Amino acid sequence: TSFLGIARYGEAILSERSPLFTCKMPGMVVFGRRWGIASDDLVFPGSFELFIRILWWIGTMVLFTYHKGHFECNGRGVLHSYLVGLLVVLALIILSLCAIVYISAQGTITNPGQRRSMPALVYLRAILYVPELVWACLGAVWVSDDGRGCDPATVGAVISAVVASWIILLFTAVGVVFVFDPLGNPRPQPPAMEPLGVRDMQSSEGTQFLSTARSLAVKVWESRLRLLCCCLPQDESYRAAFSSIAQLFSSFFSDTDLVPSDIAAGLALLHQEQDKMERSRDPDVVVPHSPSSPGEDLEAELEKATHWMQFAAAAYGWPLYIYSNLFTGPCKLSGDCCRSRVAEDEIVGGDHLGCHFSSILQTTGLQYRDFIHVSFHNQIYEIPFFVALDHKREAILVAVRGTLSLKDVLTDLSAECENLPIEGVSGACYAHKGISQAAGYVYKRLVNDGILNQAFSIAPEYKLVITGHSLGAGAASVLAILLRNSFPTLQCYAFSPPGGLLSKALADYSKDFVVSVVLGKDLVPRLSIPNMEDLKRKLLKIVSNCNKPKYRILLQGCWYELFGGDPDDCPTEMDNRREQELSQPLLGEESLIVRHSSSYQSLGSDESPAHTPAHLPLFLPGRILHITEDGPTRRSCFSQVRYRADWSNEMAFRSILISPRMLTDHMPDIVLRALGTLTKDKPFSLCPSSLSDSQHNAI
Repeated sequence: TSFLGIARYGEAILSERSPLFTCKMPGMVVFGRRWGIASDDLVFPGSFELFIRILWWIGTMVLFTYHKGHFECNGRGVLHSYLVGLLVVLALIILSLCAIVYISAQGTITNPGQRRSMPALVYLRAILYVPELVWACLGAVWVSDDGRGCDPATVGAVISAVVASWIILLFTAVGVVFVFDPLGNPRPQPPAMEPLGVRDMQSSEGTQFLSTARSLAVKVWESRLRLLCCCLPQDESYRAAFSSIAQLFSSFFSDTDLVPSDIAAGLALLHQEQDKMERSRDPDVVVPHSPSSPGEDLEAELEKATHWMQFAAAAYGWPLYIYSNLFTGPCKLSGDCCRSRVAEDEIVGGDHLGCHFSSILQTTGLQYRDFIHVSFHNQIYEIPFFVALDHKREAILVAVRGTLSLKDVLTDLSAECENLPIEGVSGACYAHKGISQAAGYVYKRLVNDGILNQAFSIAPEYKLVITGHSLGAGAASVLAILLRNSFPTLQCYAFSPPGGLLSKALADYSKDFVVSVVLGKDLVPRLSIPNMEDLKRKLLKIVSNCNKPKYRILLQGCWYELFGGDPDDCPTEMDNRREQELSQPLLGEESLIVRHSSSYQSLGSDESPAHTPAHLPLFLPGRILHITEDGPTRRSCFSQVRYRADWSNEMAFRSILISPRMLTDHMPDIVLRALGTLTKDKPFSLCPSSLSDSQHNAI
């Protein structure tokens, strides 16, 4: 959430508006600029510093009282003045912190009227840093020049006070850097503005100003991406990717005035709201057969999926193998890495030490002779993959690796649509740009380099199977679509694929040969630009409706995430409003909108969009096999997890579900373990040698 609420190209307008309008916005305006922090964000840091300062003041008072004003050592006058001054400075700081914590805890996120005095308190606290800096220098001078011959405990106490002062000053400077908003500089307000509450600017001056602000926001995001990816080459392809991603981020964060803590509070409230809705929902009906292939029962598909997931996990190489086998993995790979393999150079590329290939051999149980091609070459839009012969299933397998590097992240974030015309498919054909280009790279390697021809020359009777996890699942699905006309019998198993992947026409076309496996509340299969816009709209609504202060929302949210309990019934601004008024947006919600966009809808228009969507809808590929936990969502750490598998459809993944497991459910080892518990055999492991002959009961 550190990125959320920081880049808003409309925020340059805010600092020049009337004080009443500014106080309605969460972002705090001090020192002539708007910062990426709100006036109610100082409760927790202020309380922590207050606790430290009180202990510090008590320790200083004890030291001063112990000597009773008599200091028998050199520089006693300087020491006496230092302690007295330190007590006074600390007392003033404590009083200012008490006021800051108390005022910051008042009001709500969108109703900060009770926090109008916060800028003055921030100015006062900033002024008090000056005497603290002076006294820190004074203490350092006394320790270095006049501290000799004094009580060691006294000298140690003064040294501790000086060090503490410098540490607090350092952390304050670091905090200022973190909350600094590059787009928060005050700018001249365009002369023609619409009345308060209307954010769109119709005048030519306003349009020009907004265009300039938008360009500035894109440049800021490009600079952030280049700084984050400073270790990557800055060639033309990377610059184009940075520009594309920067435009996406700046447009997404442009129409709201949220700060990171607002988003954290909104996620906590939304999680509880979703849990309340889930508990009141009727049980889902289990469909035992695939909706498009009635002859293929659920158990058979689960067995196939479990088998192919081993290869999708193996494509990650040694990092996942070591992570899944912390005690045995390093020992098993240590003998294989770094040894000379002249023959392997013919099929393996980009694996200089051989650890990746060794881990693949360990995970899949295949022999060296079973591999046709293994590539660990990795650039933006170019991802690793391997081709092998699976004699157990009589298949030529293509396994594509998921996200494992910063280059893969850039491929993931290149999320705009790209045309993907496919012969025989009617309707609009487009796909995720970054994943589509990654699949095109693998396609060219397989076809143009003759890798598939070589494989089928060895095993002409085998079928083609393509698999992958996460980014690899998306690339595998697009690759299967590209190869479908040439290999009509191919099958694709996509594990945890990205939600924003294919147009509706391509998603329907892929149902005959692609099976997507999704575990629980995994975030990635629900992640798309329209879904993120929907999440932003829900966060705006739930944050603006809540009448609780932010610190209480965050505390209760943390307690709920850690220990569970009943979802909180949070009071809202809607409690005392007449039903006919609910079609109008609340003042709090409207105050969070810098400018209207297609992502924003009023409270009365959840199901009927008021604007045409700015981004084309994208869907999961193929038939969707959804695995969920069977039983209560909260369980003890040592209890066994039980799963159930149902056939689902792409419309069930049109919204993001907030959960502590939204990230862990995406991990390949967790997906593999869940599939293993649903099959008759013992769950598959990333370390095949550890499997025993014992059977595991099917669930």
